[in-house]
Amino acid sequence: MTYEPKNYEALLGTAGFSDQILKNHFTLYQGYVTNFNKLNDILVAIEKDGKFGTPEYAELNRRLGWEWNGMRLHEYYFDNMTKTAVTPGKIFHDCVAKEFGSFDTWVKDFKSMGAMRGIGWVVLYLDEQTDRVFNVWINEHDVGHFAGCKPLLVMDVFEHAFILDYGTKRADYIEAFMKAIDWNVVEKRIK
Repeated sequence: MTYEPKNYEALLGTAGFSDQILKNHFTLYQGYVTNFNKLNDILVAIEKDGKFGTPEYAELNRRLGWEWNGMRLHEYYFDNMTKTAVTPGKIFHDCVAKEFGSFDTWVKDFKSMGAMRGIGWVVLYLDEQTDRVFNVWINEHDVGHFAGCKPLLVMDVFEHAFILDYGTKRADYIEAFMKAIDWNVVEKRIK
């Protein structure tokens, strides 16, 4: 099965994000989709040839997770953004207040995690087995995920997400992102 990149052009015009940075970001995302498809095709051919124990097989399988997560995390990220301001609802407030004590404390934690030095992602995960939520720092695309947990909110904090518009002012980007969250999508992910 070949994956097709989703079209996120509806996000053009989002306050706090220049069209240029969004277009650049869409192109980067499309690259992950393309590279996942290419790697998958190569791996299928290697498997058909029975070359399971080769170094190529091992390294390409390791790289496959990087490309997959790069693709999927960007989809979560763009899917949880909107041009139209939406306020978080009771479901979300209750969800994070149970773990963090209050919505405001969760916001401080999420923003602070995004402002940490380094590149990566901040993901609010839901562990459906225990009904707990966690803000998690993802270093790169394939390191640090909470296995079995469901991403509720994803924020990209790689430089490509903000440097063109904000330079090194990551905190300003985080503020813009927080205003562009589609809380309806986040709440659907909770259910």
